[in-house]
Amino acid sequence: MKSIINALKALWAVFKRPSKAAVGIVLFMGFIGGLLFWGAFNTGMEATNTEEFCSGCHAPIVAEIQETIHYANRSGVRAICSDCHVPHAWTDKIVRKVQASKELFAYFVTQTINTPEKFKERRAHLAEREWARLKKNDSLECRNCHNFEFMDFSEQSPRSARQHSTSLANGDKTCVDCHKGIAHNLPDMHKVEGWQ
Repeated sequence: MKSIINALKALWAVFKRPSKAAVGIVLFMGFIGGLLFWGAFNTGMEATNTEEFCSGCHAPIVAEIQETIHYANRSGVRAICSDCHVPHAWTDKIVRKVQASKELFAYFVTQTINTPEKFKERRAHLAEREWARLKKNDSLECRNCHNFEFMDFSEQSPRSARQHSTSLANGDKTCVDCHKGIAHNLPDMHKVEGWQ
């Protein structure tokens, strides 16, 4: 027993006064661990931004976008789910991913939207919540691609040019105020609060 205590005291003495090599090794291991964590975290973040990931739970919704200008158009620019539902700036992206964890909870744990029938039943509520989120952040995700500074109003219809150059440019409205249903079919709007 005395030899074990002496061995522990000797070990404690080593840890109490680490050598420069030991400090270097610990720092190096921490650096490598940080790189591995960051790489795994970033890989996970990017994996959850793919159309394949989204279609795992939202296959009918992902199919809807294939009928819109966001999927196929004259310029060849194609938006995927994360382009419209996840901000591109890193800090905003992290906030959105934390918010999205509730959606995973609803799908896998409470199972309130895990079938097409349940999803259709809650679609108006989910759309309202997404529209409110986009209104609150001034349609940040839309602005990932669409920028007023670069819009050529002469190429737009008179109505669009009038709206884009006044209400939206002044900050009175945001993209989602007029462009609900631009990439997805609208839900039953009779269930949407304030819809006439």
